[in-house]
Amino acid sequence: MSNSNTNKPGAKARSLLTNARAQGTLSKASMATLDVLDLGAQIQAGLGVEVDDVPAAEVVLVSLMPDDSGSIRFAGNADAVRQGHNLILDALGTCRQAAEILVHNRYLNGDVLYPYIPLEHATRMTKANYDPNKGTPLYDQTVVLLATVLAKSQEFADNGVPVRTVTLLISDGADVHSTRATATHVRPLVEDMLRAETHIVAAMGIDDGSTDFRRVFTEMGIQDRWVLTPGSSTSEIRSAFQVFSQSAVRVSQAAQFSPSTLGGFVN
Repeated sequence: MSNSNTNKPGAKARSLLTNARAQGTLSKASMATLDVLDLGAQIQAGLGVEVDDVPAAEVVLVSLMPDDSGSIRFAGNADAVRQGHNLILDALGTCRQAAEILVHNRYLNGDVLYPYIPLEHATRMTKANYDPNKGTPLYDQTVVLLATVLAKSQEFADNGVPVRTVTLLISDGADVHSTRATATHVRPLVEDMLRAETHIVAAMGIDDGSTDFRRVFTEMGIQDRWVLTPGSSTSEIRSAFQVFSQSAVRVSQAAQFSPSTLGGFVN
């Protein structure tokens, strides 16, 4: 990139993704989607802590996208989602490698609760910072989140730091508010990540009585073994978050991703 572009919003994010494309991490299809959508500024909002400020020989990026649509509140599940997010933070905090974990929370409608920061500094979800009352732009924001994961991963790779990632998308309904992306745009990004065998992309579809979440997430490229489909009760949602937490802890403690680590959720 030319020097004249380095100060533009999103320039750093675009540079990192260009590097990923040059190194073969990003496919032509994925890069085409990101170029067309021009998400640099949105991605950069999630990049957070500088690599030089992370004193770890390797890192694990845990990225969360809680649904903040109005249907979460109408179904009475806001507290369950808050508690589930906080449960994940607590579980990760028990890892021997907790100091190597960076976390990022971008709500389904694009608001960043916190960019990538050390686990110990993560903000817990509360009634004050989580009031689900918006829409369901699932595809639009999944593209943003996955591109952020890829950009941050590339930043560490460019600095010689091994990185693995675990991402969880959460929705209680099908996409009805995306304006730029479709499942077809999401799929190449997921497939690029899975091909690298250093990323896990998981999804939770909270039952709304009508959405076939396994079909929705499969169309997005997410493997069925990484899909959770809890019912709409608080206990079922909490159990699903516990399953993800157990897998995230297992992944974070592994020296590297193996066939068993990549094999899907464990109860």
